[in-house]
Amino acid sequence: MNLNNVFLKSFRIVLLPFALLYGLGVIIRNWLFDKNYLKSIPFNFPIICVGNIAVGGTGKSPMVEYLIELLQPEFNIATLSRGYKRKTKGYLLANEKTTALDIGDESMQFHSKFPNVAVSVGEERLVAIPQLLQDKPDLDAIILDDAFQHRYIKSGLNIVLTEYNNLYAHDFFFPTGDLRDHQSSVKRADVIIVTKCPNDLWKDNQDRVLKLLKPLPHQFVYFTSITYGIPYHIITKEQRSITNTDEILLVCGIANPKPLKEFLSKYAYTYYQKNFSDHHIFTIDDFRDIKSKFESIEAQNKFIITTEKDAVRLAKFTEQLEQMPIYVLPIRHKFLFNGGEEFNRLVLSFIDSFSKPTQHE
Repeated sequence: MNLNNVFLKSFRIVLLPFALLYGLGVIIRNWLFDKNYLKSIPFNFPIICVGNIAVGGTGKSPMVEYLIELLQPEFNIATLSRGYKRKTKGYLLANEKTTALDIGDESMQFHSKFPNVAVSVGEERLVAIPQLLQDKPDLDAIILDDAFQHRYIKSGLNIVLTEYNNLYAHDFFFPTGDLRDHQSSVKRADVIIVTKCPNDLWKDNQDRVLKLLKPLPHQFVYFTSITYGIPYHIITKEQRSITNTDEILLVCGIANPKPLKEFLSKYAYTYYQKNFSDHHIFTIDDFRDIKSKFESIEAQNKFIITTEKDAVRLAKFTEQLEQMPIYVLPIRHKFLFNGGEEFNRLVLSFIDSFSKPTQHE
């Protein structure tokens, strides 16, 4: 057994009193909303919320991107995020001069990949939504990123993600566990997506998870796995496949890099790690450390892999990156058990319910 994991679990158990206090605060807050002492404001407009009730990576950003790719061909859509670790405050709509420091790495990722989509940030979503609608009056829908706990807004379609190997049904309040909300809050969700499942997930395991989650009659439950695309150079966008002769330096600052490490273990000859904290803001010293670590690898076939989130925070080193073999590994959700078509129809029908009837194949 890994001694670091044993120490971490023991330390988190010691923090149980703090978890109980945190949980009590969450329960009281939810009760105030449930009893209407605190108000949730609905909008007569299609708002889709993508969120979770746990800290860590459940795949929210790839799900937002999945929705953008689904909706963008037919609708004018926007994203609204908090803009975690940005250096600005208040509402901000991205433009051609925007950087990750202005809107945060996740929002910058959306802005870079989908330049025709309105990407905005704002801590107070209740204030930001009217400002966004004023700036973009032709919008057909807004996707709220990581806003399930933001109960001052009553979204029309709530999508909650939970990781297959860390289901909320098995979890406890932070910091002893990973929950930032009570398990019962999931009853407000319209859709529950179990993410990061094995590609060969058996039907028996699907049924086991459903029994643990106990979805309500109105809730739809889907299962997705992670798929990785072909790595592309961070500046030139030139593609390069991973082969079993490659030695990879993984530069990673995300909450849950485990699936990525498993992928590299399977397809590369070997990999080395240069880890950073989640949402880390890279400095020139960090870049020098990365370069030094890469140069120390004595292999002919070697290059650097990073995530899309990390790439938008590294992009400021444009001149240096042009000379470095640093590639970005794209990621997306793959629906299992043929659930993708049903999920797509559900989302499209939700938006159509606010406008004139449209036929979708």
